[in-house]
Amino acid sequence: MSTLANYLDAHAKDPALSNVITTVTEVGKTISGLLKKGALADILGEAGNQNVQGEEQKKLDVLANDLLLDALAKNTHCAGVASEELDDATPANADGSLLVLFDPLDGSSNIDINMAVGTIFSILPYERQGQNSENSDFLQAGNQQLAAGYLLYGTSTVLALTIDDNVVMFSLDPDSGDYILINDHVQIAADTSEYAINASNYRYWLAPMQQYIDELIAGKTGVRGRDFNTRWVAAMVGDVHRILCRGGLFTYPFDTKYPNKAGKLRLMYEANPMSLLIERAGGAATDAINRILDIEPTDIHQRVPVVLGSKNEVNYVKDLHVQHAHS
Repeated sequence: MSTLANYLDAHAKDPALSNVITTVTEVGKTISGLLKKGALADILGEAGNQNVQGEEQKKLDVLANDLLLDALAKNTHCAGVASEELDDATPANADGSLLVLFDPLDGSSNIDINMAVGTIFSILPYERQGQNSENSDFLQAGNQQLAAGYLLYGTSTVLALTIDDNVVMFSLDPDSGDYILINDHVQIAADTSEYAINASNYRYWLAPMQQYIDELIAGKTGVRGRDFNTRWVAAMVGDVHRILCRGGLFTYPFDTKYPNKAGKLRLMYEANPMSLLIERAGGAATDAINRILDIEPTDIHQRVPVVLGSKNEVNYVKDLHVQHAHS
């Protein structure tokens, strides 16, 4: 029975990377425990604050954020931390070689109704050792990530992780407290008949995305010639986990609801780490046209449209957008 510690010893070439991943996953155990207690731990409801995104923060949003910040600040390998919940990145240990970005509790609107939520993390190299990290140090394309993953707090706590060309999954054993390897080579089928999208925004989508969903809804009677099923968790970590387990397509596309925002999802905290996982599992991830991992970020809270999952379906969406652009 292989544990996370065994796997990191065998596959993480850099001890610093292994150590930082361990720090994140240890905090994950604490968050998982708090979620299991729910209302008994007084973690439900609003914290009474808004984060940098202008969203109401849940009590556990704030607590998870503080737990991760405190633990990473004490890790000598971590030079700086950036959180979706905070305006600016936080310098940690100037002599560290790694930068950590995280969404402490993705899908936090699901907490009060006892549905899946998760922690997403991304680890980047730090080049200015000896100096305090700044926001600009984090502005690296997703293809520079040294590791990425998420912790899904559901009926069980699952860790999905990539530190090389492979994607692996671990399940947290509540008896031993160890993360136990359950899949050492996650792969996504190239074709799928499942998709996830917030259809209430249909009227705000661009024409090619409207056409795509119309085709899926038409099913056997339409040009696709087969039926599709909708699956929507309302937490990116849950939707991506389903795709890694059984294929599918997830999209939060560009829409005109908020013209000043390119998309809803954050490039650095959500799109980049999830895209790395998806690509290394044999899938694809774009902003509908461009590869997400090649986007050069301009702000640590930058937003992007996202289309990711089974490769052939992602490419089909890209083809529709390209055709419309040239029509």
